[in-house]
Amino acid sequence: MSDRRVTTAALAAFACAAVLTACVHKVAPRWKTLPETPPMPAARASGTVHVNGIDLYYAMYGAGPPLLLLHGGLANADYWSPQIPALAPAHEVIVMDSRGHGRSTRDAHPYSYDLMASDVIALLDHLHVAKTSIVGWSDGGIIGLDIAIKYPERLDRLFAFGANFNVAGLKPGLEKDPVFRTYVEKAGHDYARTSPTPQNYDAFMAAITEMWNSQPDFTADELAKIVAPTMIADGEYDEAIRREHTEALARAIPGAQLWIMPGVSHFAHWQAPDEYNRAVLAFIDGP
Repeated sequence: MSDRRVTTAALAAFACAAVLTACVHKVAPRWKTLPETPPMPAARASGTVHVNGIDLYYAMYGAGPPLLLLHGGLANADYWSPQIPALAPAHEVIVMDSRGHGRSTRDAHPYSYDLMASDVIALLDHLHVAKTSIVGWSDGGIIGLDIAIKYPERLDRLFAFGANFNVAGLKPGLEKDPVFRTYVEKAGHDYARTSPTPQNYDAFMAAITEMWNSQPDFTADELAKIVAPTMIADGEYDEAIRREHTEALARAIPGAQLWIMPGVSHFAHWQAPDEYNRAVLAFIDGP
């Protein structure tokens, strides 16, 4: 009996330890993670072009109908590495570093979405791309909306993920969110690695934050003028953008589709790249 009691107690202790270990090592839901991104594939062409008083970095992959990927604030073109292998077999994929981001320089002009949209158009002119579809994430989605409004003849289709059309769409307390804070830290490390001014991240972030606090401010009339087929998308658990705001944006654009991607956040293209890439291709290449 004594041997049995010892064995039973040992099994009970083992079971408790297993439960505690499982709790400690419980996998976080994907929307609470910020996965590492793979290295960028080799570009077919890359370089910098001097436009609007700055040097703008770009890279090109694959062949087919043009597809421009516009990254979010504080980011750079390399943040699209999970998408390029899926998109490049059917498209000429173009990525770029927005002004002051990554390898691109900036000048004394304050940041604005209008200005960054004009940078995009200047790059397309340089590359002799008359018209392109755009996949925009966060600030890239806002730039895509700006282009849809002001340069409709240059846009085929727009897939805008995690974009807002005015500052009322932002959630308060974003700077305290642990995933967003991890992103800001990552972006700082990458800025120091890629930027021509690696010591200027704090000043760069302050300038971007100033823009976020006052822009964008698209009117209902402006959004109603968008004619390009548009997908307004966001993650179910977006840290930055209010769900009702995303839904209002989709309603404001004639014929726009709305997709709330389940189980992901503002960083869905890293958290669930296969699902994200399939949705992009289905929309961009759809009827």
